Amino acid sequence: MKIIEKNIARKLRQRGLSLNEIRKKTGFTKSSISLWVRNIELSKKQKNELSQRGFRKEIIEKRRITRLANENSRRQVIIDQATKDIRNISKKELWLIGIALYWGEGAKTLRSGVQFSNSDPNMVKIIMEFFKINCEVPIEKFRGHIHLHPHLNEKRAKKYWSMISGIPLNQFYKTTKQQSRASKGKKDSLPFGTINIHVCNTELFLKIKGWTEGIYQNITKKAGIAQW
Repeated sequence: MKIIEKNIARKLRQRGLSLNEIRKKTGFTKSSISLWVRNIELSKKQKNELSQRGFRKEIIEKRRITRLANENSRRQVIIDQATKDIRNISKKELWLIGIALYWGEGAKTLRSGVQFSNSDPNMVKIIMEFFKINCEVPIEKFRGHIHLHPHLNEKRAKKYWSMISGIPLNQFYKTTKQQSRASKGKKDSLPFGTINIHVCNTELFLKIKGWTEGIYQNITKKAGIAQW
């Protein structure tokens, strides 16, 4: 029997602490604490104080939950109102959006070809629309390549990204399974991994590179920003 631990728990209980308070202070298991202090009778005053502490904690928790709910509601109102600002995106606007997305997340070297990598399904859907509508890439020209943590389900990930991207399963490369340094041990933060969308088209790569350069030059020229 753990005599020292038992004595510590009993002394704390005699001071009027609850089982959870003793557990937090000592790190002992609640089951052991309960066994060690079961024959200690608290005074009426101690019982009332425990009851009041529990009541105050309950009130504080309710207030916290209410405050968070109200804050989330206020944030959602702003999001909903802002969502209504976007209406009827034109083909040209999709073209500019797609260029910007590729500029941020796409491959920058010709050796890689046209390649867009991301784990956000919404972003993947938009870039696929850009490729299909603005770049006129037929579906058979796409290839998918998934990067996945080793312990995750490859078939499930492929089905997921095939559904999101519209790329048929038979057009996916062999999945790369590796632990990402960026995950910092959070192995399940990306349950379906990351998809790389490939299009083997040198001319399209060069066009996108030119489009991004054109946007940069146009905006910086109008704003009077010095170009390096």
